[in-house]
Amino acid sequence: MAVLLAGCAETQLAVHSVKRIGGVQSQPAQVGNYKIGNPYEISGQWYYPAADYEYKETGIASWYGPKFHGKQTANGEIFDQYEVSAAHRTLPLPSVVRVTNLENGRSLKVRINDRGPFAHSRIIDMSRRAAQLLGFEKKGTAKVLVEVIEDESRQMAAIAQGKATPEVTQAEQQTVSAAPRDTVETVRLDDGPITDSGEPTKSTIRLTPPSNNTPISQSAELTPLDGTAEDNVAVRVEPVSPSSIFVQAGAFSVYDNALNLRNRLYDMAPTKIEPVDVKGTTFYRVRLGPLNTVPEADILLERVIATGQNGAKVVVECADGAPQSSVSGC
Repeated sequence: MAVLLAGCAETQLAVHSVKRIGGVQSQPAQVGNYKIGNPYEISGQWYYPAADYEYKETGIASWYGPKFHGKQTANGEIFDQYEVSAAHRTLPLPSVVRVTNLENGRSLKVRINDRGPFAHSRIIDMSRRAAQLLGFEKKGTAKVLVEVIEDESRQMAAIAQGKATPEVTQAEQQTVSAAPRDTVETVRLDDGPITDSGEPTKSTIRLTPPSNNTPISQSAELTPLDGTAEDNVAVRVEPVSPSSIFVQAGAFSVYDNALNLRNRLYDMAPTKIEPVDVKGTTFYRVRLGPLNTVPEADILLERVIATGQNGAKVVVECADGAPQSSVSGC
């Protein structure tokens, strides 16, 4: 049974969490190998895996499932489309990230155990179950924010390497013991409660075994994909700012370089040079847009890459006034 903590405490999918029973840690059902890997090239784009515990990026998420179900992941685990996991191109395997759907405010913690996606315009590939819980399984893609969770990522890395797991703060000790494989009580993740003022409220929706009588914040039905999914996961729902899709052609520390690139791409779409401070250094981001749909962004991105800008990417920009904290994220 899951042990639910008060307030906004979160539980994670049991097979993907560091389990504690009576204060003793045990390993997740699948551990896999710890892997960072060497730089690699796919379709003219170079990727540089690294242990980046400050990683934060916005962009487009996709999901993968039946074609890869039961096959080995990049770190030697067996991919299960009915469990919550994801593929990332550069983060260590395994890592733990929080993925927030910027279109509906849903977010959950996800364990990275595979490499991908390798479409130029995607930043993370979710398992089918993760996409369902985040509310974009049917749509296929979503605007997302991906943030690494350092303490839990370091724990997972230690477990995968057979090392003693690092100590964590009390706030991080919100993991659970293994949940039984039986019927689970589930909820449909609607758009979240609305207050009298018309503003959405922050809430947490827990999917827990039926033997636990903890009230569910919203009721309806979210059917497990195979009828046997082991759900012990918290989906957080909170307000999100409006956001737009752009193609980022490049980011430069020298303004004149950004200006030259903007002038070269000016006829493709509306362009702008946007300064952002990253660790005391000002970068100038060249962005084209905004764009209305993901397919429009895909087409424009390929046009920009064809000009020689192999590092171009699709990004999501938050509304004016939202904090900017990275070269590529809002």
